[in-house]
Amino acid sequence: MTSAAMQSSEVDVDLPAPTVAKTIAVIEAVGSTSTGLTQAEVVQQTGCSANLVYRVLSTLVTLGYMIRNEDDRRYVLTSRLIESCQPRSMDKSLVLSSHAAMQWLRDQSRETVQLMIRAGNKGLVLEQVSGLEAVQVMGRVGMQIPLYSCAPGKAILASLSEAELEQWLAAVQLKPFTENTKATRAALWDDLARTRQRGYAEDWEEGIEGIRCVAAPILDAYQRPVGAITVMSPTKRLPQKRFTEVGGWCIDAAARARRNLLS
Repeated sequence: MTSAAMQSSEVDVDLPAPTVAKTIAVIEAVGSTSTGLTQAEVVQQTGCSANLVYRVLSTLVTLGYMIRNEDDRRYVLTSRLIESCQPRSMDKSLVLSSHAAMQWLRDQSRETVQLMIRAGNKGLVLEQVSGLEAVQVMGRVGMQIPLYSCAPGKAILASLSEAELEQWLAAVQLKPFTENTKATRAALWDDLARTRQRGYAEDWEEGIEGIRCVAAPILDAYQRPVGAITVMSPTKRLPQKRFTEVGGWCIDAAARARRNLLS
């Protein structure tokens, strides 16, 4: 029995609304892969009955939270779920408030620009603007990334209070993805201190070899991070001498997004 199936079998006993828990299990299973899952694969991964999975999937398609590809019969999450939980201020969408700033930053840097938020203990890519160069670094909207292995994640972490950082550290296990990953408490703590001092975070191929990033946090009216804007680039196009310039652009873009969000 898979871990997902084991969790599914436990919800009937442990939770007051097991059907809700099973619906969430279906959403998490489908959202775990960019290519989606067939109904049979969802049944296998969640351990839920075929009848329940069919009803849940059909309902989510009707409500617009999923689509069903006709060619391979795979179910894929739409952006509606992400849009419904994005940070807001004064009833304004973070994505809409940040879009012009992201385009400006893309035009300045000519590189792909992403908007990331904190989702639990990870970073979630909320929006992306493609770069202008022939070869681009691209991610996927909805992708989740460890906060400590990427520039936007570290920009968010550096903006948290010390108590919040301690709470986050207690809940995650730091591990290296490349030889440059800040995979120890001391190394990460020092890097976050430098990030606060500069106003922007740097990623020296810490999540994926060959990719460097620079990011700045977007703060709300109480100086708390609601997200971060980042520039992603192949290493060859982002040498050390460009970090200060690109970092300044990221700070400017984050400030533009913040003004739109709070106005």
